[in-house]
Amino acid sequence: MRQAGRYLPEYRALRANVSFLDLCKNPELAAEVTLQPLRRFGFDAAILFSDLLVPLEPMGLEVSFTEQGPAIANPVRNAADVERLHNFDPAVGTPFVLETINRLRPELDKLGPTPLIGFAGAPFTVATYAIEGKTSKRFVETKRLFYTDPQTSHRLLEKLAETTAAYLIAQVNAGAQAIQIFDSWVGVVSVEDWQRFVLGPTKALVKAVQATGVPVIYFPNGATTILDRVAAVGADVYGIDWRLPLSEARARLEAGGAAGAAVQGNLDPALLLGPKDEVVRQVQAIIEQGQRRGHIFNLGHGIYPDTPIENVEALVGAVKNA
Repeated sequence: MRQAGRYLPEYRALRANVSFLDLCKNPELAAEVTLQPLRRFGFDAAILFSDLLVPLEPMGLEVSFTEQGPAIANPVRNAADVERLHNFDPAVGTPFVLETINRLRPELDKLGPTPLIGFAGAPFTVATYAIEGKTSKRFVETKRLFYTDPQTSHRLLEKLAETTAAYLIAQVNAGAQAIQIFDSWVGVVSVEDWQRFVLGPTKALVKAVQATGVPVIYFPNGATTILDRVAAVGADVYGIDWRLPLSEARARLEAGGAAGAAVQGNLDPALLLGPKDEVVRQVQAIIEQGQRRGHIFNLGHGIYPDTPIENVEALVGAVKNA
């Protein structure tokens, strides 16, 4: 679910000499970090090493990363702030992302070949960072803007959807063979707010990327209670977090009209902190639930930094031997 990340010693060694944002912007290093987990574990696909907030900088926001997480010095709080955000040409605004993909494809072809998944944040999740100026737990500023100025909120989400579509299409043109859209914070919205604010721009983004011919994975973290509504996004695959069994997730997606979609997930990443035999048991149970059709085995969210390497090895072995 997460790129190489802090759980790999080789990643930590590389990261010790470079800032996170500089790592994202260095195609040689970003490609290396993308390849590290494949060399160690032999995963079936690679996910591009980057960050959800990379597109915000060329849009006009001042993005930095601290020990406390991402920070935006000039957050979006009103209509004027939204209007100062601008669309950008990915070849000019984020050339390092496209160069990283160009570097990766020949290397991945040598490994199997191994497909490359590009990604970006969904409009709502990226909007929360743009509005809050940081990672939030209560999303006070986001909901304040939504409820006091819905017109400006709609404009922000539409602008993010348009910009993200161009960014992801550029990734496909550079060589990404599938796209994952992360909606990390969508679980905080109500059913009404999903329908009113989130669905439209998210659906438009999915449709725009699908027009390139590549499959689109949508991961609505924390939104299991509204999966029947989420189904209206029209993705090819839905990432499911660990909070709901895959069988129930499928039923909710089917109720919303997504009977033909595949599912991705959904092992609780915290299980990888426990004994290996429990990891194997849970992997087998998830595979039994998911084997009915189209199932991509994965975690239900990002892997924890202190995850033992041997537990990841046990997980991979259990999946491959199933």
